[in-house]
Amino acid sequence: MTHATGCLICGDPIRYTELEKLLTCNFCGNSFHSNASCVHGHFICDDCHAIDAVDVIFHICLEHTGSDPVALADRILQHPSVKMHGPEHHFLVPAVLISCYYSLQGNPEQKRTKLESARKRSSHVLGGFCGSHGTCGAAIGTGIFLSLILDSTPLKTQEWRLSNLMTARALTEIAHLGGPRCCKRDTWIAIRHAAQFLQSEWNVTMETSRPSCGFSERNHECLEEGCLFFRTKDEGRKTKDK
Repeated sequence: MTHATGCLICGDPIRYTELEKLLTCNFCGNSFHSNASCVHGHFICDDCHAIDAVDVIFHICLEHTGSDPVALADRILQHPSVKMHGPEHHFLVPAVLISCYYSLQGNPEQKRTKLESARKRSSHVLGGFCGSHGTCGAAIGTGIFLSLILDSTPLKTQEWRLSNLMTARALTEIAHLGGPRCCKRDTWIAIRHAAQFLQSEWNVTMETSRPSCGFSERNHECLEEGCLFFRTKDEGRKTKDK
């Protein structure tokens, strides 16, 4: 959860020092000289303050070097430009998977090209698809990811099959939990399923941490105990105190 005033991460006051220090942005991971950070040391660079959700996703995924797509998604979801619900999640799913996949493969030069393609493709998956088209954009995002890393086309055989199978299986997992929609929940399910698919089909191990949702109070349709990732208020306090 982000805050409208004070520190975007914790909401506490911003502290200004006379001398600039080299600080690392909590969102993009890049380092900058600045004299402003919150009282707990959180620092958000100007670029991450200003850019919109899709740009945030692209920027952070391009620079990221880790291999846990859930952890990467959780970091991006904290950014104030990423709303509780919205079509930016349709890009977030393939973007974090692409970023972590090419980090694992030791082939970072492919990231920009694939992320640009994923951004363009996901822009056609409009908000509300889950209710109006019978398919969740997060599930489609897994198919976008796989079609890109396999260089699939409508005329290919195995690549076409696997890309559609990825989407179908992710959608089945999302559908089984039931509605109403939650873009955070569906994003996490899609990403975790995609990692399982890579493991079963290619023996590519993409480790995924378990999300602990901090968005329930912002989601009026939250399933609460009916959701895999629901965290009670007491659990949230314990996590914050650690």
